Amino acid sequence: MCRNIKTLFNFAPAASEAEIRAASIQFIRKVSGSLKPSKVNEPAFERAVNNIAATVTELLNSLVTSAAPKDRESEAAKAWVRAEQRFGTVSSVRSVKNQP
Repeated sequence: MCRNIKTLFNFAPAASEAEIRAASIQFIRKVSGSLKPSKVNEPAFERAVNNIAATVTELLNSLVTSAAPKDRESEAAKAWVRAEQRFGTVSSVRSVKNQP
């Protein structure tokens, strides 16, 4: 699950609240071991997500770097290249899935 958590620091534009919340949800899912909490555990799950999101926001606002901000599109393109090198092209993955 945590493989979906992406680096949020030093990007232009800065990480949005939605990105921070998504990373917080993934973290709490990993720690709790559940993708969706039961009704009785929903308040605790939501409280934990909100606390983590607030802490991450505070952290990102406090960090300092001398490096130039990264561009989201170029970082996404690099990730696609790494994925293709690791897993092959998307068309080859689709053809394998469609075989009986």
